[in-house]
Amino acid sequence: MNAPAPRQRKLRTFSAFGDVRRLPSEYEIVTHAQNWNTRSGKSSVFEQNPSSPGNLWFLTYRENSPFQADTWEDFRDPDQIAYRSYVNLQASEQTKLDGVLESYAGADSSLSAPQLEILGTLFTPSRFLVHGFQQAEAYVGFIGPSSYVTSAAGYANADFLRRVTTIAYRTRALQIAHPESGIGDREREIWEQHPAWQPAREAIERALIAYDWGEAFTSLNLVLGPTLDDLLIRQFGEVSRANGDEQSWLLSNHLAEDSNRRNRWSGALAKYALAQRPSNEAPLHKWINRWSELADAAVEGLAPLLGISAAEAVAGARTSRAQYHQDIFEMAEKVS
Repeated sequence: MNAPAPRQRKLRTFSAFGDVRRLPSEYEIVTHAQNWNTRSGKSSVFEQNPSSPGNLWFLTYRENSPFQADTWEDFRDPDQIAYRSYVNLQASEQTKLDGVLESYAGADSSLSAPQLEILGTLFTPSRFLVHGFQQAEAYVGFIGPSSYVTSAAGYANADFLRRVTTIAYRTRALQIAHPESGIGDREREIWEQHPAWQPAREAIERALIAYDWGEAFTSLNLVLGPTLDDLLIRQFGEVSRANGDEQSWLLSNHLAEDSNRRNRWSGALAKYALAQRPSNEAPLHKWINRWSELADAAVEGLAPLLGISAAEAVAGARTSRAQYHQDIFEMAEKVS
C-alpha cells in the first residue's frame, strides 16, 4: 500500500514575497510584482515575436541598459506611497493649497510691475516645461524594471500634473486681474520664442528622447528636476516674497513638498542600485555630468526673467544639486 502523499503547505496571501516571516505592509502587498512587462520566466516582454519592435525596445533600453541590479524587486520607496495613502496625502495637501488661493483672492490686483513681469514671463510659461517633466516621468514609470519603480514614478507623474493645474489656475487668476498684461495669451509664444526659455526647452526635449531607462531616470529625476526646481520653486518663491507676493511664495512651498518626495525616492533608488552593483557609479556619473551642463544652461538662461544674476542663480541650483548627489554617492565612496 502506497504511503499517502505529504500535505502541501497552503499558500499564503503574501507567498509571492517568498518564504518571509514578516507580514508585508499594505504598500508592498498592492505594489509587489504588478508590472506585466517584468514577469519572470518570459523570453520577451510582449507575447509576440522576440524580434518585434516592442520587444527589441525593452531589450535595448532596459535589459541592456548600463544601469542594472541583481534584482530591482527589493527596492522600496522611503515614503511607501500607495494609491490610498497618495490620495489621502494629496487631498490634504490640495486643501492647504486651495486655502492659500482663497486667502489671497483679490491680492493679484496689487502686485508690483516687476513681480507681474516675473509671473508672466517665468511662472506662467513654466507649465510647458513641467508638462514635459510629466511626460518624461511617465516614460520612466513605463520602462521601469520593477513595479516599485513604476509605482513611485506614477505618483511623481501625478504630482507634475497637479503642478501644471496649479500654474494654469494661477494663470487665469492673473489674466482676470491684469487683462492688459498678456498673461494667459502669450505663454506658448514665450516658451517657443523667448531666448531665456530656449536652453530649458532644449533640455526637456532632449530628455524626452533619452530612451535608455537609466539615463531617462538620471536626466529627469537626478539632474533636471532638482536643478530647475531650485530656480522655479525655491528661488522664485524667495524673490516673490521679497517683492511682496506672499501668495506665490506659499504656493511654491507647497509644490516643493512634491519635489522633495520625488527626490527622496529617486535618491533611494540610486543608492539601492549602487549597493547592488558598485559598477553603476560609472554610468551615473557620466549621465549626471552630461545632463548637468544642460541643466545649468537652462538656469542661466532663465535667471534674467527672475531678476537675478545668472551667476547667483546657477550657484544656488548647483549647490542644491551637489548636496543631493553627495548624499547619493556617499555610500559608493565608502565602499571604494
